Amino acid sequence: MANLDLSPSPASPNNIRVAWILAAVVVGMLGLAYAAVPIYQIFCQVTGYGGTTQRAEDASVGIIDREMGVRFTVSVDAGLPLEVKPAAMSVDKIGSKVTVTYVATNLSDEPLATTAGFNVAPALAGSYFNKIECFCFTEQTLAPGEVKEMPVVYYVDPELDLDKELDTISEITLFYAFYAS
Repeated sequence: MANLDLSPSPASPNNIRVAWILAAVVVGMLGLAYAAVPIYQIFCQVTGYGGTTQRAEDASVGIIDREMGVRFTVSVDAGLPLEVKPAAMSVDKIGSKVTVTYVATNLSDEPLATTAGFNVAPALAGSYFNKIECFCFTEQTLAPGEVKEMPVVYYVDPELDLDKELDTISEITLFYAFYAS
């Protein structure tokens, strides 16, 4: 019968080095997981990918005869004591500077801090939808029972008319999702 030595042996330097490398990989992967959302958000804002709108200083690009309807929708995280009424649909000539207003109401008896993310559908139209002023990604604090108007100023870039994939599009949807911050 063979004798098995089950006593612990000293760790070799190679094993310790492999353990450190694996620990560094795990920490690095966790760091990348946390950084993925802001990096993706920056990528989308720069490229308009996934329906992310563009930011603009002013609507000085010109107005064309083609009209575009913009529908405004909203969702609020379940359990968040907030009511948000989106702006009414707007139909304007492409290139026109338009101002609409969302209205938020704090339904609780405590102050409420909320932030809204946004998206545009169809996604391809996101690179042509330019926001001049927006409440998105800015913390909004509402006092108990407070009603707050939140304006959005935007224009649709006339370059959209040159995009053959958007020839048949007559309506864009701007969607906001509110969550606790």
